[in-house]
Amino acid sequence: MNSWLLRGLGMASVHVVTRVVLGLAVTQWPLHGSSLRWISLAFVVLVALLWGGLDGIRDARTAVDEESGADLTMMWLKAAAVAGVLAGAVSWLIGTITGIALGDNTLFFELTSGAAFTILLVFLPAMLAVTIGRFLVRREARKSGATAAPVAAGATGAYASEQDYDVVEAAEENYEASEWASEHGTGQGYYETDQGYYENDQAGRQQADDQTSGGGRHYVDDAPTEVFEAIKPENGK
Repeated sequence: MNSWLLRGLGMASVHVVTRVVLGLAVTQWPLHGSSLRWISLAFVVLVALLWGGLDGIRDARTAVDEESGADLTMMWLKAAAVAGVLAGAVSWLIGTITGIALGDNTLFFELTSGAAFTILLVFLPAMLAVTIGRFLVRREARKSGATAAPVAAGATGAYASEQDYDVVEAAEENYEASEWASEHGTGQGYYETDQGYYENDQAGRQQADDQTSGGGRHYVDDAPTEVFEAIKPENGK
């Protein structure tokens, strides 16, 4: 069964039962007819509000976004039309057969003016409730998203802080290495010892340390030095 047809039959049943109970109550307490009519009217409106509100809440929870929701306007308009026409026809039939005081309205009136009033009595409260239900659910969703956003931002900040700490730590290590190089090296690719200049790499430093400890010397040919070239005597002099 279609959703609009189910709601139309349901609201028509509510309307017919309410009119029957109202006719019996007015017959029993004729002096309270006005109050009983207002109570009956409020009951029909309350049922439409509750049913429409449930539809709005359900639709807002299942829809991905506001544009992908169901067309509840047309659904409730069709339901209200079914309820108006069906409730008018059934109420006229019950009043004619049983003699319950459901009004002295003709069938034409029940299917036109009476049906129009029932349509408004069902459609307007239902759509109002649909709007309120959707609004409440979406507002709660926005609040939940606004609450989760600072947590995510804090997590990102913590991650950024860890990255900044790693960068600072690497910078400190590079600074310590540069300090060591300025103390033990020339900064030009050579390693300085008390025996001379050696290539400033791991192998060169190890070779320099080994030869220095063993008394030997290994100079680099193109190492910077201020030592003058040895003068070779001529003819053995």
